[in-house]
Amino acid sequence: MKNILVLTLNDLAIAVKNKTLVLVLFIPIFVFIALNLVDKADVEANIIKIGMLQDQTYPAEIAQSIEAADQVFAVTWLANQEQALRLLKDHKIDGIVTNNEQQPNSLALLVLKKESLHTIAIVQSFSALQKAVEGHPPSWVSKISSLQHSSMQRETLPTWILMVILLVGFIILPAQIAEEKEKKLLLGLLQTPIHEAQWLAAKLITGMVLAVTATLLLHLLSNVWPQHVLSYLAFILVGSFCFSAYGVFLGFLCRNQASARTLGVIVYFPHLLPSAMADVSQKLTAVAPLLPSFQLFEPLQSILLEDGSMASRSFALIYLLLLGVVMFYLAYRLMKRRWLM
Repeated sequence: MKNILVLTLNDLAIAVKNKTLVLVLFIPIFVFIALNLVDKADVEANIIKIGMLQDQTYPAEIAQSIEAADQVFAVTWLANQEQALRLLKDHKIDGIVTNNEQQPNSLALLVLKKESLHTIAIVQSFSALQKAVEGHPPSWVSKISSLQHSSMQRETLPTWILMVILLVGFIILPAQIAEEKEKKLLLGLLQTPIHEAQWLAAKLITGMVLAVTATLLLHLLSNVWPQHVLSYLAFILVGSFCFSAYGVFLGFLCRNQASARTLGVIVYFPHLLPSAMADVSQKLTAVAPLLPSFQLFEPLQSILLEDGSMASRSFALIYLLLLGVVMFYLAYRLMKRRWLM
């Protein structure tokens, strides 16, 4: 029994030393924070941002009721349909209300995605307001349409692509680099004519090849292809470059494989979940744009689901490119200093 106790305490001490305990404690804390950011069942209590068109003649009673319910709806009057669609795609408004030409004295609601909790909350809010004003059917909203019309495979593909690119950058590359440092292989290579920049470039290219290969395989298996191939390819290449450079930098912050895996998971989940779940929560929609991963996920989603192009996402492309260059430079400086070798 004494030996078992000693061995157990030794294993726990190793878990503390190699940061495994940090990982075990981090995951429950992160899950708790993420669940608190996701909209609760009372999501309809949040103020819903509705766009209405100035060139439309709405039923007077309905329009006045919507504007009067300022604790439920925030109405933005827009000049034309083009401006309204742009704001809807950018998540600046939650829906666009127009007249339903097929059914007089009723409205048509255009949302980003029909099959979402937020759309249900919008319709419920309209029904509650209509019931409070008129107290009887029919409902004001008689037609609901969405911008995104696609299969489940196409809708989930941006999430899977983001997952594999982040997996290569935050899990595979840091552990590989930490292993070479831990086994003194890197120091041995640096005694040869190989230059630091050459070794870093090789690691960077390895990460990009792995990420692009996994992305291509996902497309082959799902048989889903973008309409704007060049724009899509540009974001895949720049995104894999950015997060591969990020992963190389993380690898140099760790002394061994265990700490690299721990740090990788700690960085991986906060970059993945807020971006992938931004459509189901208003809070996550506000938080996700602050993360570098969203600058890759949102353009991929736009190109795949909304036939977007690179021209309207130039900021995200430049952001990812500059971040990758900065991370590569930081990794180079750590390598020159022989950090934790």
